[in-house]
Amino acid sequence: MQALTDSGEFLTLSRRNPELFDTPSSFLLSNGIAVSVSAPGIIEFKPANSSELSKKIVLSCGVHGNETAPIEICDELVKNILTEKLVIAHHVLFLFGNLPAMDIAQRFVEENMNRLFSGAHSEGKGLINAERVRAKQLEQAVKVFFERGESQAIRYHYDLHTAIRASKNEKFAVYPYLHDRKHSKSQLAFLAACGIKTIMLSETPTTTFSYYSSYQFNAHAFTVELGKVRPFGENDMSRFEDAKCAITALITQLDYTPDVDIAELDIYRVNQVINRNEEAFELHFDDDTPNFTDFKKGTVLASEPKTKYVAQYDGEAIVFPNAKVAIGQRALLTVIPTKLDDLDV
Repeated sequence: MQALTDSGEFLTLSRRNPELFDTPSSFLLSNGIAVSVSAPGIIEFKPANSSELSKKIVLSCGVHGNETAPIEICDELVKNILTEKLVIAHHVLFLFGNLPAMDIAQRFVEENMNRLFSGAHSEGKGLINAERVRAKQLEQAVKVFFERGESQAIRYHYDLHTAIRASKNEKFAVYPYLHDRKHSKSQLAFLAACGIKTIMLSETPTTTFSYYSSYQFNAHAFTVELGKVRPFGENDMSRFEDAKCAITALITQLDYTPDVDIAELDIYRVNQVINRNEEAFELHFDDDTPNFTDFKKGTVLASEPKTKYVAQYDGEAIVFPNAKVAIGQRALLTVIPTKLDDLDV
């Protein structure tokens, strides 16, 4: 692994020479950090020393291959750890999700990977494509990471994305449905430190990666949208500086506590999940309509031959609209403003 530690080019090697990582391997850096590579795009770091404050942190990116800014952020962090420019204080797992989709600069090759977690990869016809196989592999990597060793360590998972379209609220995060758990004030503060001003509260179980970690392992987990999709090398990385700095502080400081005011956060709850059920599915707003654009009650938002989907409240806003999703998949979320009164502080 000398070439890996000299260059730090784990992602590049995972994409160009994945056979190098077909066999799991482990080694120590000279600063005592333990490195484990279980597969292409899956690399784990454990600090030389641990304490009662040690956390288990998963940073995933590239679940959609064209969402490049988070991939570039994680790639840089991994390089800096491998070349010993950065010393971690916590146990960290980096997951670069859909490597083949990165190579063709597409969201996915055959199937949207972020609808394949919590066992969805094996439903229907089963593991019929590379995305389904990879989703199962990523699930297993998270399971092993969270369940091995320091079982009392607090668990975190930030699944980093960028959105297909522009947004009135550029950076936002989806808080998975927590069932009977409370939302975390400290986690909202961390997200605010990342430059995120808007939080969406999911109201139902889903098959996203962040929900998997939240529900299965009681992790603090989020789908984090950091901006808009851009090709590799075309991101204005200054727009991601807050997120990069906060994530770096999280993994390098033993007790990182951001000093931010969460009172300014815009909180929404998901009101409608609108799926595409027929070929003739249509959105009733322009293709370039930004996320979080709101509508008056009664406005037709989408339609199929036998069904119209309308705004149920004044100010109901649209998020993640995509009329071209596969039949049966989500084509649109709607959200309405709300407040968080019940917080785990």
